[in-house]
Amino acid sequence: MAIPDFQSILLPLLQFAGDRKEHSIQEAIQHLAEYFNLTHDECKELLPSGKQPIFGNRVGWSRTHLKKAGLLEDPIRSFFKITDRGLDLLKSNPPSIKLALLKQYPEYLEFIGSTSKNRKLSSNSISNESNEQTPEELLEYSYQEIRTTLAQEILDKVKSCSPTFFERLVVELLVKMGYGGSIKEAGQAIGKTGDEGIDGIIKEDRLGLDTIYIQAKRWNDVVGRPEIQKFVGALAGQGAKKGIFITTSKFSEKAKAYSPKNDTKVVLVDGEELAQYMIDFDLGVSPVSEYKLKKIDLDYFEDN
Repeated sequence: MAIPDFQSILLPLLQFAGDRKEHSIQEAIQHLAEYFNLTHDECKELLPSGKQPIFGNRVGWSRTHLKKAGLLEDPIRSFFKITDRGLDLLKSNPPSIKLALLKQYPEYLEFIGSTSKNRKLSSNSISNESNEQTPEELLEYSYQEIRTTLAQEILDKVKSCSPTFFERLVVELLVKMGYGGSIKEAGQAIGKTGDEGIDGIIKEDRLGLDTIYIQAKRWNDVVGRPEIQKFVGALAGQGAKKGIFITTSKFSEKAKAYSPKNDTKVVLVDGEELAQYMIDFDLGVSPVSEYKLKKIDLDYFEDN
């Protein structure tokens, strides 16, 4: 089945704690994964940042809401247990627990009230009864949406620029990624060879222990396997073993599947990846706002 939203987890989590024992969040995650018949892949599915499982994040937020309503408490670090109020709620045998039900408790109203003071509540707010995502999910998916839109804008702009500008862009990006030493040194090599389809040469590291040959194509058409084969042939003609093929378009499946029979290594970078790298390494973009997501440092309070 699909990963349940965090509100669907509220009642099963409270029922899990109904044995009055102290439980860790990992125990709860494991139990609830079995309860919802989640597969291993569903349990491991990550948020867009790749730093936290979606299901574990939702279980954690379910626990937070139950705590804020006074239904769960933390007796010791990293553990939780049910309260008398939580037991009373279970005795009433509710068919489900939604945020609307939690609003009967003053502590929970205070919690969502303090939240609304810091931000304008919208249809996507965590305090909205119909919402299925946690704050981290809302933040990360919104960020990914903004990033995807930005990447497309970057790619459209790059395609409209001159070939010379595109070559310079490639130089700056590779230098920002740690190749080539300096822009001056790298720039002298790019666009100078014109030799059998090789557009430039750049150092692999600042010491110049090895070199990488570059093919940069500002194309709209799909790059097919023949183009990659030509580039590999050009590398062989230079006695080179490493190459980067960068394009503003896409590679065909046959091009991506092609693997030279010798030990030549060719990395393919399509337009979408190019735009993402430009965002990652701050090339052609400028920051508007920056947010740091923080969590409590329990080690700091350990000796309290």
